[in-house]
Parts: sequence; structure tokens; C-alpha cells
Amino acid sequence: MKGVQLSEPTAEEVRDTKIYRSWSMTDAEYERAVKMLGRLPNYTEAGLFAVMWSEHCCYKSSTPILKTFPTTGPRVLQGPGEGAGIVDIGNGKAVVFKAESHNHPSAVEPFEGAATGVGGILRDIFSMGARPVAVLDSLRFGELSADKAKNVEHNKFLVDQVVAGISSYGNCIGVPTVGGETAFDSCYEGNPLVNVMCVGLIDQKDIQKGRAAGAGNSIMYVGATTGRDGIHGATFASEEFGEGNETQRSAVQVGDPFMEKQLVEACLDVIHNHNDILVGIQDMGAAGLVSSSTEMASKAGTGLYLKLDDVPQRETNMTPYEMMLSESQERMLLCVKKGHEQEITDIFTSYGLDAVTIGNVTDDGMYTLEHKGKVVAEIPVRFLTDDAPEYHLPTAVPQRLAALRTTDARDGISVTNPEQTFLELLASPTIASKEHIWHTYDSQVLTNTVIRPGSDAAVIRVRNTDTALAMTTDCNGRYIYLDPEIGGKIAVAEAASNIVASGATPLAITDCLNYGSPENPEVMYDLTQSAAGLSAACKTFETPVISGNVSLYNETSHEAVYPTPMIGMVGLIEHTDHIVTQAFKAAGDAVYLIGSLRPDFAGSELQKLQTGSIHGQISDIDLEGIKATHDTLLAAIREGLVASAHDVSEGGVAVALAESAFGFDSKSGDGSENPQADILGVDAKLDLEDELLFAETIGTFVVSVPLTAVARFEELFADSDATATRIGSVDNSGLLEIATRGKGISVSTMSAKKVWKESLACLLS
Repeated sequence: MKGVQLSEPTAEEVRDTKIYRSWSMTDAEYERAVKMLGRLPNYTEAGLFAVMWSEHCCYKSSTPILKTFPTTGPRVLQGPGEGAGIVDIGNGKAVVFKAESHNHPSAVEPFEGAATGVGGILRDIFSMGARPVAVLDSLRFGELSADKAKNVEHNKFLVDQVVAGISSYGNCIGVPTVGGETAFDSCYEGNPLVNVMCVGLIDQKDIQKGRAAGAGNSIMYVGATTGRDGIHGATFASEEFGEGNETQRSAVQVGDPFMEKQLVEACLDVIHNHNDILVGIQDMGAAGLVSSSTEMASKAGTGLYLKLDDVPQRETNMTPYEMMLSESQERMLLCVKKGHEQEITDIFTSYGLDAVTIGNVTDDGMYTLEHKGKVVAEIPVRFLTDDAPEYHLPTAVPQRLAALRTTDARDGISVTNPEQTFLELLASPTIASKEHIWHTYDSQVLTNTVIRPGSDAAVIRVRNTDTALAMTTDCNGRYIYLDPEIGGKIAVAEAASNIVASGATPLAITDCLNYGSPENPEVMYDLTQSAAGLSAACKTFETPVISGNVSLYNETSHEAVYPTPMIGMVGLIEHTDHIVTQAFKAAGDAVYLIGSLRPDFAGSELQKLQTGSIHGQISDIDLEGIKATHDTLLAAIREGLVASAHDVSEGGVAVALAESAFGFDSKSGDGSENPQADILGVDAKLDLEDELLFAETIGTFVVSVPLTAVARFEELFADSDATATRIGSVDNSGLLEIATRGKGISVSTMSAKKVWKESLACLLS
């Protein structure tokens, strides 16, 4: 080897000082690299191995688990392995979607961490050739009450800045943020979760692959210049907090949404109008230039020769190590047919962006880097990608499970005043209206949004067709904490229920698997078992996993977050006439409870409200039974029998009835509220004890049906394996009246809505 940079440690110094440990590379991994190379890696090469073998890039601890997911199906055009998954939606079109986490960056720089999370997931979508049409988020923060939080002001700061970062980037680039979820628990105080999902639309003829094929073809760098921001961001995301790294702001990137907007348009211009000269395209995301370039070469079975002097740089005297590992934003890598480089340059120049040839494809399988006339790295591509370590880590049943399951989930629960309990639940931050958050998002830019935030799922129209797409994000980490396998099933079932309640057939999922340290056998048990539950549910609901992300080391001082596998799901509405929202529509409509309530209190909002903790054994769920319920409800919706539908989740059936009566009805497309919202009420009778009003039984729904459709609706359910019980009607009383075997509830719709709508804003003030 020649030409190691004088300003960097020598290969011997790298070995002797073990500097690679600061990059989260173990001694065993370093020795593995030495053995593979047959020599000592120099400083730059060691850095390449460290970042490409980081948990964030190669999923070395989770790959064996990910291989168990169902990933194929009749509609799947592209599963895991590319920038995003792709599903056929008919008419020669496809939906492209993926979710990513930006947890660690958002913990130390919440605005930029969240903003660049949005920027990164957008690039994953348009690198496939799709136009991004919607963004959703899934957020977890610490508690907002001083008596429950160690640092409530910091928690509020994180909420404010994360939301501002998502809003700023999405609004500036002109992609609507149409939905999401936000929950609060003390375990997330030191390590908030910021997961972002993007959905795109594409003509199937325009689908791209991130491959660098064809010896002699050019590798072109396009977009923003390279700086020192985000260096070792991938390894930073592969270690826990509490070891001094909570102040590593240099590992957090800085985004420019206006430049990304230009990058989107320039890349789509090339894809749509110059596809004959484009070989492959990929985002420079985690691990920057090294990750994108080696992955493109690996997928094509080729090598690359890159001249680093030609990489556009915004800072002086950058070393090869810095250039390769920088995670500066708004950059893409293209493989272009030889001789057509100027055409690409001219296109990007017209958008005010750099486009520079920095190397070429080779047929030797080597990853070769040149800087200042010297070769500074020379590694077989497969060593960095295909031959990355894969660990089958030990698992152990968490000690907490035995302790948590020895107590009855009802212990500590006492509903002596159901009205007070009901209002307290409406005010709890996880249940309360999230309008304070989503009102900052532009949810209607692009004018495709049919259902804005506020219903079970967001809905966007597919232009030039009669179809629409429903989309949601969902997970309840408490359930997984109490029983990982059952909780995994519930996460998918809840997402599917949200999609079905909007009138859509679930298509597929993406995920963000947020867990603690994989070096802890109990964490690996949580991951393994919840993945088994997730897989079982995906098979039942016919929703393969087409893309996703694993985020481990979500810990602070060895205290992990709840295991939180966020599920992002997209569904197809075959005709826009079938779109349904959760809001009651008219007085006189009959109200039905679909499914049967059970005393499901383990991990519930009621349990947390009254005991301050969670415990007990959660009930297993009947996946086939829920699927039968979904199918029957969809059939009723498609026959035009259903005016509204809302799944029963956090807070139970009482909260579901209230949210339906609150009347947010964005089906009009302008987000206006139902003009009857303040006078509509519900008169319901449920043959159960008061506490069951707040049981969280998965797979149950509250629906309203016009009187003219009641007979056919009941006939449809009578002929199915699902159950529908008429429990009351919508009326003009302006009261939420729910009679039970006990005291029941009778409160005004307006007063309850005021509590629900204003609570979060008050807590964050």
C-alpha cells in the first residue's frame, strides 16, 4: 500500500492505540479485518470497516431475525434490499414506501436530527424513481408532568424541536406530513424515538435500482458539497447514551430542504427523461459516500475506482477518512453510461446543483480510493458489504416478565367515578388530541390529501385514477414490554385496523425496530419474540415486510426504552367512494360495536393512569378472527353501508365513541370540522361493568350506519364469522351518554372535546 495520509495515524498506530474502539469497532472485528486483508488496514481503511460493519449499516445483530420476515407477495415488486419497497397498485402504478429512525441525532440536536430524518427518508423514495407524496411520523417522548419526569422542561424542549424539525423540512420541500402518532412514557425520557415514514408514487416503468454496473461506466456525485458534519453518524447510532456521547453534536447532520427540493426535481428529471443513460442511483445516507458506493458495487458484483480529489468539498484540507464517512445531506450517487457525463452535468447545473464525475466502475471487485495521486484504500468490495459480520447473539427470558405476570392486570384499577376517569383519560397526553403537533405541518400541499391528520389513517388520492391510498404508523411499546410475541402481533393488527377503518385493503408494511442493546440477552429475546409475533400477523393479514430499519442501542446509562417495533402500513382503496373517516356523520345513524370487549387492562392507559405503572399478562389475540372482522367490515364499507368507522385502541370503547362524536371530518379535503360537531351526541347502552368501558380489546371497532342500511349491514355480519352488536345511535343531544351495568357516563360533547383538544397544548406550554 502507498500513500497513507501524513496527518492521520499510521496503520501500526491504529493497531497499537486501538483507535477503532472509539468507532464502536471491537478488537475481534478489527482482527477479522486484518485477517481478511492479510495486512494491517490503514487509518482510512479501518474507518471504512468500522462504519460499514456498524450495527446501523449492516444489521449484524438483527440480520438473522430479519430473514424470518415474510417479504414476498403477489403485489410486491421490490422487497427489502433497495432504498425502499415497492407494491403494485394497478393501472401501471406502484406505491413506494419506507420508514427510518433518527433517534440518536434527535436526542442531541432535536431540530436537525428530526429534519434530516425527513430529508433522508425522502431520498430513499425518489432514489427508486418515485415522487414523494406523503410523510408520516411516529414519535416517543418522556413524560410531560413534573411529578412523572426527571426533567420535564427538557422533555418539552425535545417535543417542540423535533416537531419543528419535521415541520420545517417537510413544509419547505413541499411534501405533506399527513399522519402519525405520538406517545409519552418515562422510559423514553433519555432516548426519544423519532421515526419517519415516506410514501411515494411511481409508474412501474420508471423503477430504479441502486447499482453500479458496467465496467468503465462513470460514478457521478450530485447535490450538496461534502463537509465534516455527520462523520461517524452511523457508529454514533450504534452505541448507547450515558458514555459521554450525548454531546456528540458533530455526528448530527445539518439539512437544507430547499436544496433537497432541487435535488428531487433534478433526479426525477434524469429518471423520467434520460433513463437510457442512467445505470443506477442511490442516496448517500448513513455512512455517506462509502456506504452508497460500496452497496451499489456489491449489488452489481463490480468494483469501483474513486478519485477523492474530485469530490465537491465545502471545507478545506478534508482527509479521505472525513470525505468517505461524512454524512452531509442532500447528496446522491449516480452510475451513468460512459460518454454521457456532460448530459447529466447539464441537467443538474440547470437546477443549481453540482454534478461531478468522481470515478468509474471496474471489473476487479476492488474498492479503490485515490487521493492526491496516491492509493489510500484498496479493499475487496465484498469485505465491506457481503462479508460483514453476522452475529447470532444469545437470548434470555427477561426477568421482568415473571414478575410482571404474577400480578393481576386489574390490581390497582378501580373505576368508582367513570365520568371522571373518562375525562382524565381524554386529557392524558398519549390519548389527547395531537392537533397541537400536526397543525404545524402542511398536510395539503400537492393537493392530493383527502384525509388529513385526525382520523384512523391518512388518505391521499392517486391522481388520474379512481383509487386512493391509506397510510398509518402504529405501535404500543407497553404491550411488547409485557409480552413481546403477543405485542408484536398487536402492533401489526392495530395498524391493519387503522387501514381497514378508512376503507382500505392492507397491502404491506415497513418497520422501525427500536430496541436497547443487542449485547443484552434480554433485549435480544424481546427482539426475537416480537419479530415472531410481527411475522405471524403479517402472514395472516397478507402484509409482507417490504422495507424497514433497525435501531438498536436505544439506552441511557443501560436503561433501555420499551421494545418499540413501529409499524408503517399502506392500504389500497379501490374507489374513492369507499373512503371512510372515524367521525359520526348524522343524527339518527345506528351505532354498532364490532367484536366483543374483554377485560384487557394490561398495559392500558387506564392501568397507567391509576397505578402509575404497567403489569399483568396481556391477552393473546385471534389473528384469524380479526382478519375475518376486517374482511366483513371492508365488505360493508364497499357496499356503502358504513358512515363512520373507528378502531378501539388506547382508552377503550368510551374514548372511541367520544372521538367519533367529536366530529373531525377531513373528508371534505379542507380539514374543516363537521358543522354538527358541537351538537352531535351518542346514546349508547353497553351490558358491561364500568371499567370495561376502558378495556383495550384489539380488533374491535365502533361504526355508525345509516338507518336505511341497517338491515343489510346486520345481514352481512350475520352471514360472517364476525360479530356486530347494535349499542345505540347518534343524536342531536350534544351529550355523550353511555349506559352500563354501573354508573355509566353522561357528559356534554363540547366539554369532553375541550378537555381532549386542549390538554396537550397546556402540558407543553
